[in-house]
Amino acid sequence: MDITPPIDLTPDNFHQLLADRNITAEQVNQRDGDPFSEMNLIRRAITHARKTTPFIYRNALPTLPDTTAWISELVHQTRAEQTRRDAITPVLRRGRSLLLLGPTGVGKTHQAYGTLRALAVTGITATWTATSSADLYAALRPRTGIDAETEFRRYAHTPLLLVDDLGAAKATEWTEEINFRLVNHRYENQLPTLFTSNVLPKQLADRLGDRVASRLTEMCDRVVITGQDRRRQDAA
Repeated sequence: MDITPPIDLTPDNFHQLLADRNITAEQVNQRDGDPFSEMNLIRRAITHARKTTPFIYRNALPTLPDTTAWISELVHQTRAEQTRRDAITPVLRRGRSLLLLGPTGVGKTHQAYGTLRALAVTGITATWTATSSADLYAALRPRTGIDAETEFRRYAHTPLLLVDDLGAAKATEWTEEINFRLVNHRYENQLPTLFTSNVLPKQLADRLGDRVASRLTEMCDRVVITGQDRRRQDAA
């Protein structure tokens, strides 16, 4: 692992996320020559988060108690596993998932990216991949020159996955099978996954199928977000 150079923490609210953990910019950028130090891991994670987060969510913060509680539990489990394995660094490998439900425009995706960004300042290594359900299906659709199974494994096996707008696409046998295979793999291997969906809780089985809905119910902490469509309010 390399030493990550000092980074500017004033853009995109990372200074606020660090302040919530009582960490200053000077502490984060302290050069101790240790690639495995907590501060180097934080600089590395922030750099990854900046490359992975869409521009519109670059300032996102987690504001719900349930999302911050989920982060705390993942960090606790990861550090406990580090101690058990006597590992050099805390690496996220297993944990519960989180399902954010609510109508369009209430801020589910904003919360999701805020949650991932907040994980970046905890000092644990949590490599993540983010996609929307529409982009997931597009990436997995059979086409010349692309191995769909290799693409599927990229999402199925990533240590931490965000799937935005699960259930938004019109259900077909193919999309239902993709949903089941992805959710089932992550369910069986306890791989933490962050889902957002416009589907009402009582409609999960109808939209996603009984097999997927059952696994989501068991593997996820569920948060229902209410309110008005913020995009329309901002436009007005």
